[in-house]
Amino acid sequence: MIIDLPRFVETEKVYWDELQKLLQEIEAEPGRHMPLVEIQRLHYLYERCSADLARLNTFSTEPRLQAYLESLVSRAYSEIHETRAPLRIRWKSLVLAFPRAFRRHLGAFRLSVGITLLGCAFGWFVMRQDPQSKAVLMPFSGLMVSPAERVAQEESAKVDRLKGRKATFSAELMSNNIRVTILAMAAGITWGAGTVVVLFSNGVSLGAVAADYVGGGQSTFLAAWLLPHGSTEIPAILLGGQAGFILAGALIGWGSHRSRAERFRLVGGDLFAIVAGAACLLVWAGMMEAFVSQYHQPVIPYGLKIGFGVCELVALGAFLGWAGRE
Repeated sequence: MIIDLPRFVETEKVYWDELQKLLQEIEAEPGRHMPLVEIQRLHYLYERCSADLARLNTFSTEPRLQAYLESLVSRAYSEIHETRAPLRIRWKSLVLAFPRAFRRHLGAFRLSVGITLLGCAFGWFVMRQDPQSKAVLMPFSGLMVSPAERVAQEESAKVDRLKGRKATFSAELMSNNIRVTILAMAAGITWGAGTVVVLFSNGVSLGAVAADYVGGGQSTFLAAWLLPHGSTEIPAILLGGQAGFILAGALIGWGSHRSRAERFRLVGGDLFAIVAGAACLLVWAGMMEAFVSQYHQPVIPYGLKIGFGVCELVALGAFLGWAGRE
């Protein structure tokens, strides 16, 4: 039996083109999750094209068309039965999952920023109104001296106090900051109340430090000290707060008809991506604090440190705002 080839191609080509387009989308973004309807359609098109190839092999001698269909069916078979993507592709998908998850929950991030700013305002106000509260508000004892005295000590230092222990100091900073970020996320299990406390407390400390140094006329020193590491450390803690509010939202389920277990499944991937991304930022922040932030003028000019910190912040904003967009 010889098939009517022109009519056969006219009838079936629409399915070949659809399968070709679907395979190109999968290959362009291998890490994306396909909905069930799309998976079923892929399987149907694969079976239909396989049947078309079998008919061509049996009833027609058209080598170029057979080669095209063999390639199409082979690609579809590989996508359906593949169990492990190339490592390079998987890393790309993991990196892009972070900014995509961030953008899907901007409301939670804005809430995190708002509560931290409220804490900053409170810390600033209390510090300005009652300087004696410094002992309570400052996050560590090294800030108890007056700003002018500390700046004079730092700028006149002749010995590198971190010599031989920068890596250890950096690791300690990373560990502590990652612990705070994970705490901000995990505290979301308290319906978000714990996350609010963590963010507000961090904001109070930051506001108090800023009020002390700005009030002492040391704004430039403050910016040069905080920006190299703070431009990634502070956003990372805010991201931890964002994750905490996402978790709280899934727990509470405002206006959702889904079960609690289903709500947790829906946000689980985004929570992992955000917290993992924040942890990476904190690793970088720990290195910057140990190797850059702790060195002041004349070792590293203030302008250079401030400029570097601003560039970090702009780069992070661009990455979170634009990376992975379709």
